[in-house]
Amino acid sequence: MNWEQANKNLDERRQKALLGGGQSKIDKQHAGGKLTARERLDLLFDKGTFVETDAFIESRIDDFDLDKRRVPGDGVVTGYGYVDGRLVFAASEDFTVIGGTLGEYHSMKICRLQDMAMEMKAPLVCVNDSGGARIEEGISSLSGYAGMFLRHTKASGVIPQIAVILGPCSGGACYAPAICDFIFMVKDTSKMFITGPNVVKTVINEVTTVEELGGAEVHAKKSGVSHFTYDTEGECLMGVRKLLNYLPSNFEEKAPVIRLEEKKALSRNVNKVLEHVGSLGRKIHSSKKSGDNPCADLQSIVPDNSRRSYDVKDVINRIADKGSFFEVQQDFAGNVVVGFARMDGETVGFVANQPAVMGGSLDYHASDKMARFIRFCDCFGLPILTLVDVPAFLPGTAQEHSGIIRHGAKVLYAYSEATVPKISLIMRKAYGGAYIAMNSREMGADYVYAWPIAEIAVMGAEGAVNIAFKRKIKAAPDPEAMRAQCIQEYEERFLNPYVAAARGFVDEVIKPGESREKLLAALKAFRGKKEEAPKKKHGNIPL
Repeated sequence: MNWEQANKNLDERRQKALLGGGQSKIDKQHAGGKLTARERLDLLFDKGTFVETDAFIESRIDDFDLDKRRVPGDGVVTGYGYVDGRLVFAASEDFTVIGGTLGEYHSMKICRLQDMAMEMKAPLVCVNDSGGARIEEGISSLSGYAGMFLRHTKASGVIPQIAVILGPCSGGACYAPAICDFIFMVKDTSKMFITGPNVVKTVINEVTTVEELGGAEVHAKKSGVSHFTYDTEGECLMGVRKLLNYLPSNFEEKAPVIRLEEKKALSRNVNKVLEHVGSLGRKIHSSKKSGDNPCADLQSIVPDNSRRSYDVKDVINRIADKGSFFEVQQDFAGNVVVGFARMDGETVGFVANQPAVMGGSLDYHASDKMARFIRFCDCFGLPILTLVDVPAFLPGTAQEHSGIIRHGAKVLYAYSEATVPKISLIMRKAYGGAYIAMNSREMGADYVYAWPIAEIAVMGAEGAVNIAFKRKIKAAPDPEAMRAQCIQEYEERFLNPYVAAARGFVDEVIKPGESREKLLAALKAFRGKKEEAPKKKHGNIPL
């Protein structure tokens, strides 16, 4: 074979690999409102930076006529490229090739990519669009999943791992995304479940649909499996790019510092990409302008009456750099809010009670949500800011029977274990065990602020008076008047931040308008914090 023939042969092989399952399958993918594996990678990476690996790998199985369906790449596109100039590795399953099913060489490609990501200490993104294990390859398929699970686990806490569900993901395939740090899904497109509707009907005689069983909305609101949900694939992949901008490449590096001017430039780049893909995405607009002190109106946002609610996101958006808050799991366990934001350009993890939902009390779902997020921040060296306005762990048989003790202990464990800078701001209520759990001083908080209206006590005045002054109230000529008097005395004596400050549990009482500057000062002071954990193999978090 001469040079001309060799080059022509290579071009033909490349073209065959690029077509995946063929033009008819690509057209079918588009007709279903889905992008192809390669189109997704084109959106994820900076233009022209993606380098494919193992493009010509094929299945070696001949049984069940698989030799007639053999395609270079074996149903998954793997490689590396750059996202906003930083190295990222990615695998994108190709549903046009045997339904994106995972066989021996399909999984081998992903495992090799995982190994490369670990060697280079760079983030890993896995795009799932697969019919599951390739039945024709038997045990080799199952073994392939095992190799992926092992590598995901070993990479946990070393590099960020992101799973993007852009089609079906069922059976054992679900557990690879579940081990990852974050899961992205798209409405009406993404599906995750261990067993499908037909098997469910056969085994337990329950009738359900694919969407009811494992659609994006189910995992965003009910199960808490997913972290981000979008309307289109274009928006979803832009969301992945956005998340990567908040994260370091690995646990030894710092997250990118992006100040307002740089953020505007990134938004312009994202808009250009989304304009290119048309209806697959929507434009991202810059935030509104604010005054010199964004915290100046916090007193009008947060009522001094602790029974009245407000949206804690309004507080976060004034404390953090303008327009920088990126919420995680916004549709799940709404009584707490977690997410990434920037403070003077640097990434910080926010954890906050949400008085607008269940009064901001903690339940078992909220405990899981908080603990997982806190541990991620600690893995990758991201400081944690905790905004406290919590009445209690939610009482009742439903919570107790669902394991609130076990789940709530995860929050205590996560905060206690974390060695990153941990700053707390007690805004209003901080009662009982929930006060302890929300990064209190003796739980390891590096610095604790409180607003002048903060109420730090075992419980609220009415509940405390009913217990502590029960006999006094009962013996009084006018029990109701005595009860009101006791409540007033209790509030004046105990329900203020100065008792805690006098005992050293609060470092500083501040005005709401001072919140951003004070929190920035604390973050700067503790930026170089070094804390070594006791020597051990690992702790045993209550799971």
